Amino acid sequence: MAELDDFLSDSAALFGETQADDDKIQYGPLVLTPAPKEGKANTLLADHLFSPSLLLAELLERGIISFANQRVIELGAGCALPSLLSSTLSGRSPCLSVITDYPDETIMKNLSSNIERNRSHFDSECTVHVCGYEWGCDVAPLLDIAEKHGPKDRAFDIVVMSDLLHFDGSHNVLLKSLLSLLRRHPSARAYVAAGKYTLPHVCEHFVSEAAKAGITLEEQEVEAVWKGVLSVSGGGLDREQLGARKGMSRWWIGRWTDP
Repeated sequence: MAELDDFLSDSAALFGETQADDDKIQYGPLVLTPAPKEGKANTLLADHLFSPSLLLAELLERGIISFANQRVIELGAGCALPSLLSSTLSGRSPCLSVITDYPDETIMKNLSSNIERNRSHFDSECTVHVCGYEWGCDVAPLLDIAEKHGPKDRAFDIVVMSDLLHFDGSHNVLLKSLLSLLRRHPSARAYVAAGKYTLPHVCEHFVSEAAKAGITLEEQEVEAVWKGVLSVSGGGLDREQLGARKGMSRWWIGRWTDP
């Protein structure tokens, strides 16, 4: 628990802020809450909205990355901001969004509440599922969902991993899940984001292990200026804070080295 407290303190110090008392976040039409600060939600950091999710949401909003008509799965989704925002983008939404997190009652109850609260805003062409999933475990139930929503292959076109790399002891099972879920095709992509509070050598370890397993992760540039146009509020966020938090994030695009 001391290690967790240090992690949260470090991230708050980097952002020049502490966690706001108002945990409700509004991003465009979405209203999101993190899980209550208890049990596994606390241990697995599902009780916060960290900066990498904001970065990915802004990139989606601006069309820098696109999930349009793709089968998408997000691992360790927490509040699921990137997945849920993509599901609201009319004409640019995925055909399927499978949102997963650790199968803990508190975490899954909050995740399901976020989905149901915002379901009226989802694009009619997008089907959204929520599933409990522990990294490294059997992916067959997830692949069964993918198979029903696309080509006759049991895989996902896009895998999203936002702020998961700091769990360095879980890199092996996280990578196992990525390899099992991502469609073996030149167009398949993994979008991976991390906060700069995740030490560089930890990020590089995952990038290196992914390369050995056949996935190339190419780091992308981040400009510490918020360029989204949708309204964002709650949690002490304003455009200056959004830009600062965006600038404290890193992200990579992953693809099969030899599809």
